[in-house]
Amino acid sequence: MKPLVLIDTPALYYRAFYSVPDSIVNDDGQPVNAVRGVLDATAQMIRRFDSARVVATMDADWRPAFRTAILPEYKAARVKDEEAGTEIPPDLAVQLPIMRRVLAAAGIPIAEVDGTEADDVIATMAAQSQSPVVIVSPDRDLLALIDADTDVSVLRPRKGGEWEAIAQSDLTAAYGVPDGTRYRELAALRGDPSDGLPGAPGIGEKTAATLLENFGSLESVIKAAKAGVKTGGLSPKRANTLIEYEEALHKTVEVMRCLTDVAHGIDLESIPGQLDRRALEDAAQGQNIRRSVDNLVAALEAASTTPASTGPRQAPPQSAAPIPNRHNSTGRAGDASAGQAGDALAGQAGDALAGQAGDTSAPWSQARLVGFDLETTGVDPATARIVTAAFVESADNTRTWLADPGVEIPESARAVHGITTEFARANGAPASEVVAQLCAVLADLRTEGAVLVGHNIVYDLSVMAAEVRRHQPHIDLAAIIPTIVDTFVLDKQADRFRRGKRTLTATAAAWKVELLDAHDAAADALAALDISRALAVSSKEIARLTRDEVMSAQGEWKRAQAADLQAFLRSKGNTDAVVDGSWPMS
Repeated sequence: MKPLVLIDTPALYYRAFYSVPDSIVNDDGQPVNAVRGVLDATAQMIRRFDSARVVATMDADWRPAFRTAILPEYKAARVKDEEAGTEIPPDLAVQLPIMRRVLAAAGIPIAEVDGTEADDVIATMAAQSQSPVVIVSPDRDLLALIDADTDVSVLRPRKGGEWEAIAQSDLTAAYGVPDGTRYRELAALRGDPSDGLPGAPGIGEKTAATLLENFGSLESVIKAAKAGVKTGGLSPKRANTLIEYEEALHKTVEVMRCLTDVAHGIDLESIPGQLDRRALEDAAQGQNIRRSVDNLVAALEAASTTPASTGPRQAPPQSAAPIPNRHNSTGRAGDASAGQAGDALAGQAGDALAGQAGDTSAPWSQARLVGFDLETTGVDPATARIVTAAFVESADNTRTWLADPGVEIPESARAVHGITTEFARANGAPASEVVAQLCAVLADLRTEGAVLVGHNIVYDLSVMAAEVRRHQPHIDLAAIIPTIVDTFVLDKQADRFRRGKRTLTATAAAWKVELLDAHDAAADALAALDISRALAVSSKEIARLTRDEVMSAQGEWKRAQAADLQAFLRSKGNTDAVVDGSWPMS
């Protein structure tokens, strides 16, 4: 049976809240950084263990009465609101209902029990599980649950997007103790001020490990101290400290001991539950979390043997064939390796792609339209690297990639699309594979006579050109590009005198097109696609152009638009202004 993955959800949403930019907001302007962080981490765990058997454990009471009765100072320093007795910042509290809705709709059970912490639910499930258990948490206290006999291990997030897997065999090297029980005693000796656990003053982690190694247990250490033993790390001063704090140490061990008999009400053998697409759509609506939701669903579907469909889903148009699928929806390598895709394209870029399939005399607006967008590491196409990419034919026919760009993602870029360097490194496919696969789809679309739609697509294609030179220099990108429709150019031609910006968000609003999750590659590609259709309805002259004619016309329009903007800038005093009129690539 696949492992049971127990997520310490509160620990992860606090970590995401303080590490993911709070500039990521929903339609109401509320931050959704913690939601994205938890969903992305959950998807990462599902892929890591190839298991959809995931439980999101929660704190029903983060300072349970049975623990504060033993040690009143337990977590007392964390209380932010004495009256409400809470530690949750308001900007985090408003995110928790969103996160709960998404997890529930995805079929991931949420486990919480009145009067207990997530740790107690985790400990109970770990004790009940008939399969290996992985506890996902940055909380070191949960290392006390590690057990080789029942195959319980812990996965802890580290800096740089890395994860540290700790099994019982790792405890000695990492902490100097042989098992989880001794780790709990080490933690009690060491103390933890953030949790209100006093420890024994002057005894740190290394000294605690030495004492436990030499005497076997906390009880034996204290007995040795009382007997006046002066070896094995027991100096008279330490012995006096241990005797003085004996009661506090025993209380700390008791406070740290997790319950293993809480009534969580979840059948562990029935996990995962059913995925409800309609409920997921409703939960994601207006929340700017679509990329994270899609990432989670893709991970669940890849790992689960349970059919992942319950709610109704709108079927794509019958005339729309699937987007060429040489990859999977998570961005990992698909049927063709990067080398195979590149070799195939090298051959396709010759005679076979001298022209495009289909009736080139028919209007472009009647052809198959596919939206395209990239999210990248920067604004200069010569140096920007691909982070995410999407081809979209409809809301239900989407292919996306997440790439490890091979470079640091600057804070300015992360603030736009929300993807950190750590997340991309941990979850993304190598850039060379992504570039090869994107080129393969472009070649297929050209062969099939499709029209590629994007907003200011000259930027995306210029980034592609630089990435191809960087990773797949044998591919002739110009030879595999299909007919292009650039809604940035078409919009300026169709509505020349409209004031204001021509960004995708502004253009979508002008054409009454809904843009969900701006700066998500799939959402942006879909918006550009819808704008192109609205333009075609509004401007019959543009809509009637053939594929060859619209390509030629856009080149002319872009040069004229660039010349007009350059002249305007120079008239305003910027005499050195130069606006590049290159199209469809710079």
